[in-house]
Amino acid sequence: MRRSLLPVLLLGASLAASAAGAATPPRQPDQGPGGRDYVAADVVKRAVGTASAGTFVFHGNDTPAKPRSVVIFLHSWGAVNPALYGGWIEHLARKGHLVLFPRFQEVNRSRPADASNLAEDLIESALAVLADDPNARPDKERIAVIGHSAGVPLAFNIAAGAGSGKVPAPKLIFGLMPGGIASTEKERGILLRDLEAVDPQTLIITMSGDRDYLPSDRASRLILQKTSAVPANRKLFMRAGSDDHGFPALTATLASPGSPKADYDSASIKLPPDPPRDPKQKNTWRWSADMALTGPQTILTQQLGNNVTDTLDYLAYWKTFDLAAEAAFAGKDAASLLRDPKFVDMGTWSDGWPVRRLSAQMPKGDGPEKKDEQGPRRRLNLAPPENQQGLSGFINQLRS
Repeated sequence: MRRSLLPVLLLGASLAASAAGAATPPRQPDQGPGGRDYVAADVVKRAVGTASAGTFVFHGNDTPAKPRSVVIFLHSWGAVNPALYGGWIEHLARKGHLVLFPRFQEVNRSRPADASNLAEDLIESALAVLADDPNARPDKERIAVIGHSAGVPLAFNIAAGAGSGKVPAPKLIFGLMPGGIASTEKERGILLRDLEAVDPQTLIITMSGDRDYLPSDRASRLILQKTSAVPANRKLFMRAGSDDHGFPALTATLASPGSPKADYDSASIKLPPDPPRDPKQKNTWRWSADMALTGPQTILTQQLGNNVTDTLDYLAYWKTFDLAAEAAFAGKDAASLLRDPKFVDMGTWSDGWPVRRLSAQMPKGDGPEKKDEQGPRRRLNLAPPENQQGLSGFINQLRS
């Protein structure tokens, strides 16, 4: 029995030794995009609205000298607790943004088909409540939207509905691992609005992870194609790559944007109760099957809660958004981001080996590429006819 355990113990010891001696991934930068040079020491966490129709609000504990740029954070279907993205929310708030996390879903009580309208109403209401708040000070001219999975089609629906006047047109849409898109009204998921209505000045970035890239890539291409009013030089199609050169390995999965932080648990942020319902008012709510989470949605939510905040967060997701928001608010296009070599750089492992870089490319035009028209064939002898010589004439001249 002891002999049979010996190989197992030796294997475990060798693995532990190799992990201890392995290269470690980059930490969060001290400063710059994705870095921890924060303008606020702490984050104010509160909520506006009611228990059934509320929005979580996060901003620095400083008094802003000017209005704050607004970041609307739209979670994946089922990830209704801001604690699942707490690390990223804290980073955004301490960088000086006003972060809105609308509760557009109540698990087992709301349908994906209703999410776009509900999210619009919640954001409109939150901006109205916070308009005169001296600590929040939302700047409606500088709005960016982050969407994860099913939050991505919601982000584009909200942008497409800006003409209604509910939510101002965002300057930036950053969509991570797009998914949850329905093809028809009867299909489970979020039906896209007419995305041709998205403002042409919007900067659009979609990013997939290489571990779950096929469905996300398909959704990204669909969205980039349907936002036809936005020129190609204002769009980026990106991918984050996994890297197991060292330990712990970096794995770009569907859940990798999660950065759980218990301080942002919704249970600790009290929402005002709903007003008492009029007993004479008929209850029209009816349960339907698409209100329940599917198996993959349940698993994704669990994985978000178990995800580790690592280099992918700091340098792939947080840094990319920070750089993109700065460019979008300054009116720059995607080409300006691609010209910066640091945009796709992921730093180096502790042994100096470079971490796998991000890939980023602008999509091709919607229509077929124009081919250059062929010019006339080159004439070998362009002399006037009276001066032209044939080969036989030239030979005869040499013989004479």
